[in-house]
Amino acid sequence: MSLALTEYVLRPNTGRAGKPMRVRSNFFEITRFPIDHLYHYDISIDPPSAPPAIFRKVWKAFEDTKGHSVLRGIKTIYDGRKNVFSPKPLPLVDNASQFEVELQDSDATSKRAGGTFRVRIKKAGEINMDNLRQFLNGESSLTPNCLTAIMVLDVLIRHLPSMMYATVGRSFFTPQDKRILPNGAEVWQGFYQSARPAVGKMVINVDVSATAFYENDQLPEVVAKVLGRRSIDEMRRGISDRDRARLEKALKGIKVQVLHRGETVRKYKILKLTPTPLERTVFKDIEKNEEISVATYFQRQYNIRLAYPFLPCVVVKKDIFLPMEVCQVVGGQRFMKKLNEKQTAEMIKFTCQKPSVRASKINHGFNMLQYKNNPYIEQFGMTVKPEMTTISARVLPTPQISYSPSSQDGTFAPVGGAWNLRGKKVAQGAVLGSWSVVNFHAQSTTPAIQRFVRELCQTFVDTGLNVVNRQPPITHGDPQGNIDRTLKEAWLKAGNGAKATPQLILCILPNTGVPLYAEIKRISDTVIGIPTQCVQSKHINDAKKQYCANVCLKVNMKLGGMNLYLSAQQIPFISERPTIVFGGDVTHPAPGDMSRPSVAAVVASMDARASRYASAIRVQANRTEIVADLANMVKELLKSFYRSCGQKPERILFYRDGVSEGQFKAVLDNEVQAIKAACTSLDSDYRPKVTFVVVQKRHHARFFPVDPKDADRTGNCQPGTVVDTDIVHPFEFDFYLQSHAGLQGTSRPTHYHVLYDDNRFTSDELQELTYRLCYIYGRATRAVSIVPPAYYADLVAARARFHRRGENWSDTEATSESLDSEQQIASFASVKPELQKLMYYM
Repeated sequence: MSLALTEYVLRPNTGRAGKPMRVRSNFFEITRFPIDHLYHYDISIDPPSAPPAIFRKVWKAFEDTKGHSVLRGIKTIYDGRKNVFSPKPLPLVDNASQFEVELQDSDATSKRAGGTFRVRIKKAGEINMDNLRQFLNGESSLTPNCLTAIMVLDVLIRHLPSMMYATVGRSFFTPQDKRILPNGAEVWQGFYQSARPAVGKMVINVDVSATAFYENDQLPEVVAKVLGRRSIDEMRRGISDRDRARLEKALKGIKVQVLHRGETVRKYKILKLTPTPLERTVFKDIEKNEEISVATYFQRQYNIRLAYPFLPCVVVKKDIFLPMEVCQVVGGQRFMKKLNEKQTAEMIKFTCQKPSVRASKINHGFNMLQYKNNPYIEQFGMTVKPEMTTISARVLPTPQISYSPSSQDGTFAPVGGAWNLRGKKVAQGAVLGSWSVVNFHAQSTTPAIQRFVRELCQTFVDTGLNVVNRQPPITHGDPQGNIDRTLKEAWLKAGNGAKATPQLILCILPNTGVPLYAEIKRISDTVIGIPTQCVQSKHINDAKKQYCANVCLKVNMKLGGMNLYLSAQQIPFISERPTIVFGGDVTHPAPGDMSRPSVAAVVASMDARASRYASAIRVQANRTEIVADLANMVKELLKSFYRSCGQKPERILFYRDGVSEGQFKAVLDNEVQAIKAACTSLDSDYRPKVTFVVVQKRHHARFFPVDPKDADRTGNCQPGTVVDTDIVHPFEFDFYLQSHAGLQGTSRPTHYHVLYDDNRFTSDELQELTYRLCYIYGRATRAVSIVPPAYYADLVAARARFHRRGENWSDTEATSESLDSEQQIASFASVKPELQKLMYYM
């Protein structure tokens, strides 16, 4: 039986370690759902090019008019695309029917939105709902029929809200309580909902979400905001070409409605801007056969004197020019571009809510989503419990972490998931002999820099590094100049000064701008092959102890030292036999960027303490989720492990970040096979035991302690809270672990799902190992929210983005269409081999 249940791993048992507690979780139990057969119909609507929102209107119009003969009071539900589900069979002739539906839509943006639609209905099949019950009880595998049954419940709970609110993915947004963001955007509050299988029952996961929309304002006002001007008047002298290009990029594709045509509210999509301002923009008037300026035309035709002749016009069809002041941005359009720094900061303020606030908002959302008094849900025979599920959780015991034995309290158990470095020395301090300083901040003087370096060296020594050279040479560099030359000069100075291979370049940066940082990292990682440590100029004159200590942790790891570790008996899986821990991640370019590649990063532990990691990077095709060259990456890292430890790993534990449920099968089939292939390619008899765990942060499960005594001071669960019952998979090996202490807002637990396991972990073994590892993330003095190998892989992938030659970092929205994807991939330089063994990305 167990063989047929899942391709992945069955939950070996329920974990028992730790202190039991109760939490509320944002899952609402479906206490009753249909057990009889449901009926599935295939719908096609012509013309087929309209968006789902229009199709929903068409279906609603069909229900209200022509559909009476077929539906006869049956409440069918529609997913906005191809599928309709019905609680009873529909009386169709030969299982198919066709109807014409008229849609009078004031919202008509184009011909396709109004007019006549042809609706064809064809029976697609029946859904056996009892099969879903068997799956939830662990008596059946997840069959295609089960997947459809879950989809029906998902469509059912979305049917009504999708007619009433702006829909994005699985969330519904409303402009109530909206907040203005800088530069012409605003943030709307919304609710996410999803029907999910759990242990022995179906549940609905409800969460608050937020997303950015374009501000619903007059176009000239929006233009001023996009360009960061206080008012439109500031642009009277005209708009520079650079600003015009910025504006065109920001406005392209936005829908506007015109205000000058009285009753008829036409809507258009902005294609581009005119290169000339309104007062100099002319077009050919066909009737009078003369060239006429847009301003004159509006004066004659509509008797409007235009107030902003210095703004360009928007081009909405091939030859329709509209003055900006007669346009208003249509409300409810999602802001699709990447948010800038200011917008992001405001967005975080809006979305960051204390657990108690979030919980009450979720309950409010539950009511807004209308599970009660919903004729569709009623007719399908479904009921939902109106309160959050209360479930059992456990708080795992805190591990003991170790710094150098020469520290006071060298080994201790942190309290509340955080600690500090006072009186502590790192476990293995590196030797710093050959290094130099580059100053890119013109206002920082040599004496000030020397003072800062003295402070820093003192902290290094106090923290257990061996600083042989406390007066490194200082080079002054021009941030706009030739960075390559400056860094090579600093490298030579370091080597000549110490008569030894340079180990580190310390760079002082004028600001937090990305371009200079990116260029320093590209050159040091891929051209010279030396770790660099960047510091902000503002710290030079006022170097706080805490700051110097944080820099020290990063530098020690970059030089091959070790900051802290867990004793062997706390991580028996890793210490008892030679074991390698991998982390893997694939990061993708910003949304809408279809030319830049995706970056795959893999890291692997190189010692018995799983504290030092080596890394490998590959650049691969845009938005591919599977690590394409995993076999070679693993092979490289296994060789490095052998060189470092003198043994072959007998066990492999692979934590894989950034995979959604839909990709589990592809990852299992490709990546687990690639790991095994890497092993046999080294030696045909080499078959270590592999465990493969997917790590997910992007989900909507949240936990709220029932008893305030069980909460930490932010109102969140304590670090080490683990959930592996009730709301997890009906029978597969997965669990939620919140390993970190909350800083602000509501903590997000991390979801771990085991896809493959030769090592036969029990729940306690894997949960405790994962939690303990979260305490030895090298550059922090707190437990982190995601297991360190996955965290490191994420850092490596993020760093690799900077290794591209000729990237335009100053314009975050710039896409690089000029290169095709092959050239894009070729433009990434690889990290120098001597650095791949070091944790240069810290």
